[in-house]
This record gives sequence, C-alpha cells and structure tokens, in this order.
Amino acid sequence: MRYLHFGSELVQGAMRIARPWSLELEYTREMMLPLLLRADGRWPRSVLQVGLGSASITRFLHRHRPEAAITVVEIVPEVVAAARQFFKLPEEDERLRIEIADGHDYMARSRARFDFIAVDGFDEKGRSGMLDTLPFYLNCRERLTAEGMMAVNLLTRRKGVAASAERLRKAFDDRVRVLPPPEAGNTVALAAAGTPVCESFADLRAAARALKAQTGLDLQPTLARLVAACGGDHLAL
Repeated sequence: MRYLHFGSELVQGAMRIARPWSLELEYTREMMLPLLLRADGRWPRSVLQVGLGSASITRFLHRHRPEAAITVVEIVPEVVAAARQFFKLPEEDERLRIEIADGHDYMARSRARFDFIAVDGFDEKGRSGMLDTLPFYLNCRERLTAEGMMAVNLLTRRKGVAASAERLRKAFDDRVRVLPPPEAGNTVALAAAGTPVCESFADLRAAARALKAQTGLDLQPTLARLVAACGGDHLAL
C-alpha cells in the first residue's frame, strides 16, 4: 500500500500497488454509490472531480467507465505531480483533463455540465474551506445534467456533518442522502438533480452484485447500512 499525506498524519489517499485501479479507502468506494442509482452502464458520460488526492477515483473511473470524459480540478500543483510520480495518474488525453484551479472559483465560472460531480477537497488539517459552502453547492447543482448526481466527502473532525448536510439540502431542495458512516471512517453525502431517483433495495442489491462482478467494487456493506438506517424497501432522491 502507498499512502498520501499532506505533511500531517491525516491520510489523503491510498493505492494498492498491485491493483492501482481499486478503491482502497472505504469513503472512496461509497462515493461511487451513484453508479447503482444511475445503473445505465454508460453513466456517467461526463465527470468532474474536485480534489485529486492520490487519484483513486480518477483511476477507477478511467478504467471502468472508458466512455466518460473526466475533468479534475486540483488547487495544488504538487499534488498533481505526486499523483503522476507515485500514484499512477493516467496521462491526459481526450478522456482526462487536469486543471490547476481553486474548486470554488472553477464552479463559479464554469459553464460545462456533468453527469457526476465528486467533491473531495481538503487541506493538510482536514479543512474544506469554500468547498463546503452554500454558494459552492448551488453552483454544483447548476453544473449537473438532467441525470446529474454529486457525491461529497464530508470530513469533519470536530463539529460533525449536520451543518454541511443542511447546506446541501438547501442547495438541492432536500434531495440529499447522508450515508450512515462505518464505525470508523468519513461520512459521504449524495445529492441529485434532474430525473428523480427511486430504486428498490432489491434492485440496488442486484446492481451491486453486477457492479462487483464488473469492477471488483463491493457496495453491499454500504447498502446494508442504508437499509438499517432508512427502513422501507426503496431509496429515493
């Protein structure tokens, strides 16, 4: 295993050298839950990733969604350099574009639209700054397509995630699901725009089995926690 740190004990990314396309950290796996909710194997066709880290999500989607155009916005050039040198960041081409920019500023000025936005941006102290604000989330919603979904890593070390979740709910008219976190790990929130999501847990479990067979990604533990937390027989967003 190879880990990325920003000069502190906080793990900012991880890669198993023998399987670089695998998602080793649990929260990165849970950020892929939209792949079950938009179960068309061609979704997403366009991805925006805010915060590169060790490029785990980039590698996974680059390998398993070859038709997707991926744009990565990273504020620190050294992170991109480290991802290229140590974490097998794929070469830029028509499928992958890296932009050095502040994620908040990029969302404010961009006019592009994306099927899937993944937000995982923090500094060395685990602070997300302007990436956890109502204006940022509103801009993210504007940049989503009619089939758009967003996954956000809500790493909050001291204050919990309630305030962040409330900002997301305001931005997305309450179409937000905060995933019940594992015993030790980050909390991931999902938000949807456009076409409503309403999937039975039985169908989601079948989709999870198919996704595992295709990619090795196992989302069954996440679904089990969702069923226990939500009750009912379906998930709606």
